[in-house]
Amino acid sequence: MKGLYIVTPDWDDTDKLLHVTEQALQGGAALLQYRHKTADAAQRRQQAAALLALCRRYQRPFIINDFVELCMELDADGIHVGGTDASVAEVRALVGPDKIVGASCYGDLELAHAAHRAGASYVAFGGFYPSRVKKYPVTTSPDIVTRAKTEIALPNVVIGGMTHENALPLIAAGADMVAAISSVYLADDPTAAAREFTALFEKR
Repeated sequence: MKGLYIVTPDWDDTDKLLHVTEQALQGGAALLQYRHKTADAAQRRQQAAALLALCRRYQRPFIINDFVELCMELDADGIHVGGTDASVAEVRALVGPDKIVGASCYGDLELAHAAHRAGASYVAFGGFYPSRVKKYPVTTSPDIVTRAKTEIALPNVVIGGMTHENALPLIAAGADMVAAISSVYLADDPTAAAREFTALFEKR
């Protein structure tokens, strides 16, 4: 796992969501997570199914945030769980050994160790910087990336207010993927924005 990890905003306009996501995939986004906390079940299923079909066309993994049953129903590539969702161990038991299971670990290396032991496929740290989309404490220290690379044999993802400029030191510290929402979805040119993130990894 390496490169740009795009996470969807809470957009109800499915056509717009698909259009911008496709632009980002054309720009080299390596992985997509569908996250829409305010959608109802019918809308969530419709959007997830359409995004999955799009990812299949571009041969990129498609992950659903939180909703394990939807992941299994659609046979998505994986699931991402946060600190208030089901545990990594519970999710791994439900989806089996072959799905991607990602875990939010915030700024807590012990959470990352626990996620690793429970069967996570990757660990995500953040927020590192203020976000235009999500509200959270900006308390994650950049040195957690270096420590995670040394101590945990899993890919690590950084999230939270990521821009092309402020992601660079985290990539240099060892981040395997940069997760972005607004820097891609709200960009004037999402393809170019995705391409610029992707280029940061090619310089490593």
